[in-house]
Amino acid sequence: MARPNEEVEALLQEYADLIAITGGDAFKARAYEKAARAIGGHPADISRLDADGLKEIPNVGRSIAEKVVEYLRTGTMAVVEERRAKIPAGVRELITIPTLGPKKAMRLYEDLHISSVNELAAAIEADALADLKGFGEKTQENLRHGIELMQRAGGRIPLSLAMETAEEIVAELSAVTGCRRCAYAGSLRRMKETIGDLDVLVAANRSAPFMEALCALPATAEVIAQGTKKTSIRTGKGLQVDLRVLPPDSWGAGLQYFTGSKAHNIRTRTIAVHQGLKLSEYGLFDAESGESLASRTEEEVYARLGLPWIPPTLREDRGEIEAALHGELPEVVTERDIRGDLHTHTDLTDGLAPLETMVEAAAERGYTYYAVTDHAPNLYMQRMTDEKILAQREQLRELDGTLGRMRLLHGTELNIGPDGEVDWPDDFLAGFDLCVASLHSHFDLNRKAMTRRLVRACENPHVNVIGHPSTRLIGKRPGVDADWDEVFAACARTGTALEVNAQPDRLDLRDEDILRAREHGVKFAVNTDAHSVLHLAQLRYGVATAQRGWLTKEDVINTWTLTRLRRFLRRSGRA
Repeated sequence: MARPNEEVEALLQEYADLIAITGGDAFKARAYEKAARAIGGHPADISRLDADGLKEIPNVGRSIAEKVVEYLRTGTMAVVEERRAKIPAGVRELITIPTLGPKKAMRLYEDLHISSVNELAAAIEADALADLKGFGEKTQENLRHGIELMQRAGGRIPLSLAMETAEEIVAELSAVTGCRRCAYAGSLRRMKETIGDLDVLVAANRSAPFMEALCALPATAEVIAQGTKKTSIRTGKGLQVDLRVLPPDSWGAGLQYFTGSKAHNIRTRTIAVHQGLKLSEYGLFDAESGESLASRTEEEVYARLGLPWIPPTLREDRGEIEAALHGELPEVVTERDIRGDLHTHTDLTDGLAPLETMVEAAAERGYTYYAVTDHAPNLYMQRMTDEKILAQREQLRELDGTLGRMRLLHGTELNIGPDGEVDWPDDFLAGFDLCVASLHSHFDLNRKAMTRRLVRACENPHVNVIGHPSTRLIGKRPGVDADWDEVFAACARTGTALEVNAQPDRLDLRDEDILRAREHGVKFAVNTDAHSVLHLAQLRYGVATAQRGWLTKEDVINTWTLTRLRRFLRRSGRA
């Protein structure tokens, strides 16, 4: 069910990895990585393009375009197959471990004949890597942690991939004759950062047409079980989908029950029992008479229990029941509340689209304001200069006010150095409308040094937002080790916002940390960190994470009016 763009992106990225494993040209590997990102972020369906059309995509030259056409025509890419044949499958498995690069994976295979994640884990425990050059104690600890990350993720898939699959299935089943309602439930509806199985519900009088339709979908690779009340299939991407068909009158109760979480449902069922009631997926019933008291909508089920409707993103038994009983449930921020994006990139650095294209796409989203924040010079591979950023500022000022009501802000994403220093001197930073500061390297500093580094960045009067604060990549890289309560206190003290980064592989800060930071009085910015037009739509995942952290409009600075936002940014006397 992936777009052809995403299939080709994955294949080109694999080819880049295979080049690196075999000791090939590093520049060639980098070229394929860039092409992979560009194709993955291209808004149009590449399967409709010929080689000339593909060459119009940034970083896609004639050779790569021809290989893509070959794949789209035949389903294979000869150069990838040739490289795969030269490299043991076990080595390709090893490079999926966070922190293990292709060269070290090949050395493990050649020197110690290690060809699986389990074999590597056993070798580390047996101290078999001690004499292998480049695999010192620190490296082994990183590998051990990377394996733990993989094992913890298990068969779970990213939120965005599950959402794409769910929305396609819901659309297909909604079109089946007799469908009254159709929706996804479970952890996806609660917008957890990774998803195990996908729960889909249908309200209808007859179940058979829907069970048959699910089994017949192009995405269905395997039918696990097919019945009258529940059918389970597995997609080609390995995601299990469980479909349940409910009587229309039971829709609300079923949606509440199958949304979960388990802990939340235990609390609601306990409330029901104390009131002499019984709550199930079919409705809320009088325990003695069996009379149905509420079932058609979630709102009436919660109301009959004496509760307001609780947003699915809050249903984790983290105090939402108590807050609801005391009338203190937060009115969480929604996507409609976001007035602008404060962290985005263009092709001036590592983005895929030019400034005008990104700005036009933002205006189409109805934003009140929009910030362009390309990387600063200390992230050397981006080759930023004073002249380039000042020229961009002029270009942005010319565009400002030309796209309806949307105003443009010129910012930058600064790099937080090992000691908390940032790019550019104070007098140059004073020219920006806002500055996002982020960690991009030196992730292995000890807790004390990392805390000091982040606090110093917060204390810089030109830094308005700390971007993707923990730097984690879900399932690939853990967050940095810091005394987060000290960092949160510094943010509150200095008036520095923390970002909720909406990129599905980041979702950083994570919801648990948002809850803690909020207690310190921290303000937040929900941003996409967009590197392409398509990324702007990922805002939904950042907003959902903010909801899971109980954030309201008051907590999120980019829900504020431009006047109020500028006052917040002006704390250094700059904006």
